[in-house]
Amino acid sequence: MRPILLKGHERPLTFIKYNREGDLVFTCAKDHHPTLWYSDDGERVGTYIGHNGAVWTCDITDDSKTLVTGSADTTCKMWDTETGVCYFTHQFEQPVRAVALSQGDQLMCISSDPFMGVPAAVHIVRVAENREEQSAEILKSLSGPEGRINRALWGPLNETILTGGEDGVIRLWDVETGKIKHEASDHKKQIQHLSLSEDKTHFISASLDKTAKLFDSATLECLKTYTADRPVNAAIISPILDHIILGGGQDAMSVTTTHSKAGKFDSKIHYKIFEEEIGGIRGHFGPINALAWHPDGRSFTSGGEDGYVRIHHFDNDYFRIK
Repeated sequence: MRPILLKGHERPLTFIKYNREGDLVFTCAKDHHPTLWYSDDGERVGTYIGHNGAVWTCDITDDSKTLVTGSADTTCKMWDTETGVCYFTHQFEQPVRAVALSQGDQLMCISSDPFMGVPAAVHIVRVAENREEQSAEILKSLSGPEGRINRALWGPLNETILTGGEDGVIRLWDVETGKIKHEASDHKKQIQHLSLSEDKTHFISASLDKTAKLFDSATLECLKTYTADRPVNAAIISPILDHIILGGGQDAMSVTTTHSKAGKFDSKIHYKIFEEEIGGIRGHFGPINALAWHPDGRSFTSGGEDGYVRIHHFDNDYFRIK
């Protein structure tokens, strides 16, 4: 399995997202320019220029026409995917962290960081079908948690929003009432990433407490725990097999003091049900910050602190693992 190495970012990666068909992959990094690639051969299609700060997350509509990005420059921008033109900017007072489109692409949630005494919040805005009618009106804001919100996801049928962040608590918000339905305090340190399963019945969280956990999306019951020997920055669920991949590595600040093997910068594949490790994939020479699984389950992409993106197409041997 030879990975395709994509060199297009000069700063650490923060987020990777495939479109629904899986032929396009979007990468966000701290270098202000989200980048679009073809996922099969790693050809670079272009960059989206307009942000003046690190871009933390992005999302893409089902028809792949609109890209949304959230950045530390206090904006959430909406782009035409094909032309790279930013057609609307949601301006906030605080840095924007997580963005996520609802199913059906009619709503979007945007999380803003705590800043100057204002607590973190998740804002819900409408996505207009006609781009000229797009407005910045906030339909609802959910706030309350301490510390920043690193990830926000829409639950099944857009009835709930899942958030995870600095305080290590996963919250399930009722979109209708704006109140918290459930909380899960299973993690001891901050949550870096949340990722839903294909059918949205369960999701996986990655945390700096060196574990990833599988939760039920309706009740937030912790179903499985995957223990790693390093802080986990990203965890993803295979759409076709009962496998998960964890990525991480020691803290970026202490990386220069160790050997690249000792830093544990490889992605680890685990059985989803049995929790045990199947194998690892080496390559990055810095912690892995972002992972995304191709919608057909036959390849995945990882992005590291080293600024490289690696697309790994699985060999046939992988599908024979029992």
